[in-house]
Amino acid sequence: MQDLYLILENGQVFAGKSFGCQGEATGELVFTTSMVGYLETLTDPSYCGQIVIQTFPLIGNYGVIPADFESEKPHLKAYIVREWCQEPSNFRSEGVLDTFLVDNNIIGLCGVDTRALTRIIREHGVMNARITTDPQVTPEVLAEIKNHKVAQPVAAVTAKETTVSGVGSRKVVLWDLGAKRSISTYLQEHNCQVINVPAATSADDIMALQPDGIMLSNGPGDPTDNMAVVAELQKLLAAGIPVFGVSLGHQLLALAKGAKTCKLHYGHRGSSQPVKYLASGKIYITSQNQGYAVDADTLPECAEITFVNANDGVCEGINYLDQPAFSVQFYPETSGGPQDTSFLYDRFFEMIDLAKEGK
Repeated sequence: MQDLYLILENGQVFAGKSFGCQGEATGELVFTTSMVGYLETLTDPSYCGQIVIQTFPLIGNYGVIPADFESEKPHLKAYIVREWCQEPSNFRSEGVLDTFLVDNNIIGLCGVDTRALTRIIREHGVMNARITTDPQVTPEVLAEIKNHKVAQPVAAVTAKETTVSGVGSRKVVLWDLGAKRSISTYLQEHNCQVINVPAATSADDIMALQPDGIMLSNGPGDPTDNMAVVAELQKLLAAGIPVFGVSLGHQLLALAKGAKTCKLHYGHRGSSQPVKYLASGKIYITSQNQGYAVDADTLPECAEITFVNANDGVCEGINYLDQPAFSVQFYPETSGGPQDTSFLYDRFFEMIDLAKEGK
């Protein structure tokens, strides 16, 4: 294995070994605390352009299982693990992690103290980094790393054309901002015909589809980079169609209602993120992947906060009392992760059914 180095924008350097594809990569360095679900992490479009650290020390032990993928291919920039398993053991496995990364042109770095890296990010916040064969740190190199930015990540991961999947009595438009495959799968399994539309689709074109409900998907990047989508969403909200937003969709819905968003210190990424349901005080364990949040102090009077993060108090869910719309920061379809909050889909379906009945 080739010697590789991870250079942080603050000048710190970590030495490791290469696996997967050979080369160099620059991106935003983030960590996920999931103990399982590395295939879902690798193929989650919300990681577009990022260098992802797995805090769990052994990755790849159950191989590569295409049925568990959240998209056709990975969109992250590079993958960092403490140790990767060269001989997976799982009856569903169809390959090994190293080959998968090579086939998808994803650079891998192993042999790094991932816990130490995670502590740096937790203390200093998310930062850019570069994986390279050259450990030399110069002011020019640090400037390049610090100034790196992923351009239009939603456009890079959204659907290229409108597609229709499933058969059901509910017609749901899935506004694809980088949607995980499991969202569409869950909807189809619950009596929905799913019309997947690209992020750049206009409100008029969506209305022409005569949807019973609109699902705003997850996706990568800064929500304020998508103000064209927000403008179209505002038009749809005026039509009174039931809307359910998750992750990036949650943030864009808040922007459409006049609120603001903010960047989190190190984000919420992993399958064991605790959130508190304010109506009952109950704690739910959720799967999340986002680096931004809705600024609760900027919400309009019609907004009611429903969930908050149990660790840092960040707004995790909102009901809009002036229309049939609500959203959550986490993934309620829970792939891969706990299924504690899948009841939120039931609420969305109930809103659709009531609207169809004219109530």
